[in-house]
Amino acid sequence: MSGYDAVVVGSGPNGLAAAITMARAGLSVLVREAAEEIGGGTRSAELTLPGFVHDVCSAVHPMAVASPFLRTLPLAEHGLELIHPPAPLAHPLDDGKAVVLDRSLQAAVESLGEDGDAYGRLIGRTVEDWPLLAPAFLGPILRVPRHPLALGRFSLRGLRPSARLASSFFASERARALFAGAAAHSVLPLEQPGTASFGIVFLALAHACGWPVARGGSQQIAHALASYLRSLGGEIETGAPVAALEELPQARAILCDVGPSQLLTLAGSRLSARYRRALGRFRYGPGVFKLDYALDGPVPWNAPECGRAATVHVGGTLAEIAESERAPWHGRHAERPFVLVAQPSLFDETRAPEGKHTLWAYCHVPNGSSLDMTERIERQIERFANGFGDLVLARTVTTSSDFEHRNANIVGGDINGGAATLRQLIARPTLRVVPYSTPVRNLYLCSASTPPGGGVHGMCGHLAARAALKRLGIRAAS
Repeated sequence: MSGYDAVVVGSGPNGLAAAITMARAGLSVLVREAAEEIGGGTRSAELTLPGFVHDVCSAVHPMAVASPFLRTLPLAEHGLELIHPPAPLAHPLDDGKAVVLDRSLQAAVESLGEDGDAYGRLIGRTVEDWPLLAPAFLGPILRVPRHPLALGRFSLRGLRPSARLASSFFASERARALFAGAAAHSVLPLEQPGTASFGIVFLALAHACGWPVARGGSQQIAHALASYLRSLGGEIETGAPVAALEELPQARAILCDVGPSQLLTLAGSRLSARYRRALGRFRYGPGVFKLDYALDGPVPWNAPECGRAATVHVGGTLAEIAESERAPWHGRHAERPFVLVAQPSLFDETRAPEGKHTLWAYCHVPNGSSLDMTERIERQIERFANGFGDLVLARTVTTSSDFEHRNANIVGGDINGGAATLRQLIARPTLRVVPYSTPVRNLYLCSASTPPGGGVHGMCGHLAARAALKRLGIRAAS
C-alpha cells in the first residue's frame, strides 16, 4: 500500500476532526473505519420501523456548537443544519408542572422565582465568561490557563459535589432538580467532588450556545465532517477493520480514535511496559441502557410545556436523581432511574412519517450490564406523561453490552470513553505532559479517552493532531 502523511483509525467525530486538522495543514490523510458506516457515536438508523430515523448514540449537541474547533469548520456548506428548539431543556415534576429552561438567561431567572437570583449568580457568570473558559474546559487540564481569574471563579463552585452545591445554593426543589439533572451528565454519583462543574457548564451552555439537534439525525454531523475532509483531499475507507498497526500503510503519524484497551491490542509490544500498565489502570464508568421508540403521536406530558424542549430530564427530585446516579457506580440498578429523553421529531419533520414521532431515552446502569430496564424506564416516563404507553408503535432495546458489541470504543456501555472523575480529568488516559502522545514516537491516541473527554466536540482529535503536527515541525492551520 502506498503511504500517507497521516493515517487515522476510527471515524467518530474525534477521528474525523484529527483527519481534518492534518488535511488542513496540507498533509495526505487516510481514515480507516471498521464499520460499514462512518460516525462512531454520531450515527442514525431506522432502528424501529421504516421511515423512523433514530440516533444510535448521541442525539443532542451543545458541545458541537460550543467547540472552538467545530465552530471554525464550514459544516453548513457540507449539509449540516442544527435545529435549536424554543427551550433547550425541560424537567417535569410530580405536581404536573415542569421547570423549562429558556435560551434567555433572564427568562430562566424569572421562571425560577425565589431561586432566580441565585441561579443568575451561579450560572450567569459562566455564561458571561464562556468565550474565556471554553478553551480551558475543552482542552488538557495540565497547562497554564489563558484566563486564570475566570477559571478560578468557576472552580470555587465547580469543584464541589453537585448534590451539596444544589442543596446549599437553592431553596426550592424546582431549582435543585434542574441542577441535579444537568449534573447527572457527569455519569458520576452527585456526591463526588467536581460534579458541580458539569451542572454549571451544561446549564451555561443552554444559554450561551443552546442544545440543538441535527436535522436528519446525528449522522449528518459525521457526513458533513467527512464531506469537508474529502474536499481537502482526505480519503475514507469503511468496512476496513484494523487488528494491528502493521496492517496500516506507512505514515508519518498514526492517530487512533480508540479506547485504551483497543490501543493495547493495536500497538502490542511497541508500547513500553510502564505505559501498558498505566493504560490497564484506566477506569470506565457506568454504562447506559437505551430505548428507541416509534410513537403514534407526541409524548403526552402532564406538563405540556415540556413540548417546547428537545431534551427532557425525567427523574423527579434532587434526592431521587442522586440515588439513581449512585446506584450504578456501586453495581446496582436504580428502581427509579434518571432518564434522559430526547424528542427531536417535534422540531425535525424528517425524523418520522407525518403525524408520527420518535423518542430516544436512556438511563445509567452498571458497566457491562445486560439487564432489561424497559419496565423501569417506562414507569418513569408514564409518571410524568400519563398515556405514553398507548402511543408506542415499536421499541428497540440496546443494553450496555449491546453498545460495546456494536462499537468497541463503548466499553461496557460507557459512552463517555472513561469515567470523568477528577483524577481521570487530569490523567486521561495516563499522566503525561502531552496526553495524546504515546511512547511510540509517531503514534497518538485521539479518542474520548483523552482530554477533554466525551461529547461531540472533536477537540480530542483536533488537539491530538496538533500535537502530531508540532512533533513533525508543521504549523497547524488557524
